[in-house]
Amino acid sequence: MQYLNENKNIPQNLEQSIKNNSKLHPYFDINFQGIKPKNYCGFLSIENQSYFIIPKITNDDNQNLNTFIYMLMYGYDVKLKNEDLMQGVNAEHHIYELFIRLFADTLLDEFKKGVFKQYITMQENLKVLRGKYIIEQNFNNFYHQNIYCEFDEFSMDNELNCFFLYAIRNFKKYSSYSNLHRCEAVLDEVAYFNIDFKRLNIHFDRMNSRYKKSYEVALMILQKLVPMTHKSTDKSFAFLFDMAEVFEKFVGRLYQEIDITTTLQKQGNFGSLVLKPDIRTESEIIDTKYKKVNDRNDLSVQDKYQMFAYGVNFKVKETMLLYPKHLVDVDEDFKLGKGDELIRLRMKSLDLGFDGGYIDFIQIIRNRLGGDDGL
Repeated sequence: MQYLNENKNIPQNLEQSIKNNSKLHPYFDINFQGIKPKNYCGFLSIENQSYFIIPKITNDDNQNLNTFIYMLMYGYDVKLKNEDLMQGVNAEHHIYELFIRLFADTLLDEFKKGVFKQYITMQENLKVLRGKYIIEQNFNNFYHQNIYCEFDEFSMDNELNCFFLYAIRNFKKYSSYSNLHRCEAVLDEVAYFNIDFKRLNIHFDRMNSRYKKSYEVALMILQKLVPMTHKSTDKSFAFLFDMAEVFEKFVGRLYQEIDITTTLQKQGNFGSLVLKPDIRTESEIIDTKYKKVNDRNDLSVQDKYQMFAYGVNFKVKETMLLYPKHLVDVDEDFKLGKGDELIRLRMKSLDLGFDGGYIDFIQIIRNRLGGDDGL
């Protein structure tokens, strides 16, 4: 197992493999100076070699890996048994296994309560009439002794279960987790076909809402999983997360626990202007920025305008840009605008460093965010 740090040049022995895999190009900066990950962290398996791309939070790679896994688990609401958690933070255990186990365990639990079925409209040639007699098709019916019918059947062969079967078979290429096989066996009456998960239009109601968690986890895994080849003998793949998304989800959930008035990603429309701050508390708008900054000189003009627009349009006087601490503490204070449109902007950093277990880590970071008066 090798560690790679985000935004640092990767080893030369890995460069050619990344250059040869066009599916990886969106996740890396490739130029004449070398190849660096773009703010993406996660797992790479290339030609039977395993690599972790980890955030640079402290100078300890093992600690950085654990912190990354803890942030993923909390931000994406991954709940595992203690033994699975211990395996998950082991560098020899792949990150994607955490999510595959969550998906398979959650789905199997729901299957035990009953497989989701719904009425599907079908047309078939039958020996006896069932449902509606289709006149036009029966005029040209090749099977003269049969009746072409249209009828509704209460079936597990529906769109949601087709998606689950597609996800299970994809995950089995990279994981041998037993509950994946059990879930697949339950769906033995479901037809398999390739699904464009980017165009899914599955709706949840009171009949299938208990499957929503499994669906969301499966969809997330498929979105982060990057197969690099169609050869069945080559298991090279990547499982990568945008750290801006991870940081936003992690901090957002923490704020919601600290302050129940917190809302996440609440969009506001102001004429032709659409604003979508990351976090909104009762008195403050917070935007997470996964960037390395040292002081006020690193604050972009664009970020100033963005926070000023948030403050004015949402009628909030306090705003904050929150960064992860990358070995440097950031604590700056600005005043934007004037008069009735005076907006306070703070630049703050959140120390994510902690050498310990998952539960203690979450509590420590919650304390750092909350404190007596918050950050």
